[in-house]
Amino acid sequence: MNQERFNAYRVMWVLVLFDLPTETKTERKAAARFRKKLLDDGFTMFQFSIYMRHCASRENAKVHIKRVKSFLPKWGKVCIFDITDKQFGMMEIFHARKEIEKPQPVQQLELF
Repeated sequence: MNQERFNAYRVMWVLVLFDLPTETKTERKAAARFRKKLLDDGFTMFQFSIYMRHCASRENAKVHIKRVKSFLPKWGKVCIFDITDKQFGMMEIFHARKEIEKPQPVQQLELF
């Protein structure tokens, strides 16, 4: 197995942070549609307005970033960025002052 393929600096996490308006029915619908499209693309909810996705490579991360850009909502603010698995592993996560475990990446199916 190629060690470079699973290098902690090559494996990426894509994070999408957003603040979308939800005052009107139309805005709530657009926000829900955006969240659903993120889930359909393999993102998982980290916090209510933060979704993340594990990617096997920087190239794969770019594909998902491009896809998210294709369905950006008309209103609100969205931030998309990627970090290495090594950087993600250094994150400290707390819930009510108690440190909790980081989410584990989902098993990626690879076809040859």
